[in-house]
Amino acid sequence: MNHGDNYDNAVSNPGSQDRQLSALPSPLARAIAFAAICIAGLTGGAIGYSLVDVQCSGDCQVGTGFGLLLGSLSGAIGMSVVAVLVLRAVGEWREISDK
Repeated sequence: MNHGDNYDNAVSNPGSQDRQLSALPSPLARAIAFAAICIAGLTGGAIGYSLVDVQCSGDCQVGTGFGLLLGSLSGAIGMSVVAVLVLRAVGEWREISDK
């Protein structure tokens, strides 16, 4: 008997066995986290661009581009840390409430 047979039966008949526990957040929660990261990247880029644009006079294309890039990255990275922590907290909260 192959050990993969149990897995194949569980996948083909999901109602036949108990629900497999997973630490994976729901698709809606992941989509919301992704949207939040994108929005944070956009707003961080706008802030970085504006910050350099206000302080610079003359030809500032490189500076504003760098401000845009740095602001976008810092906003997206910061929000991704927050999103991961929130998703983990929600997973732990659900595990506690299931007990």
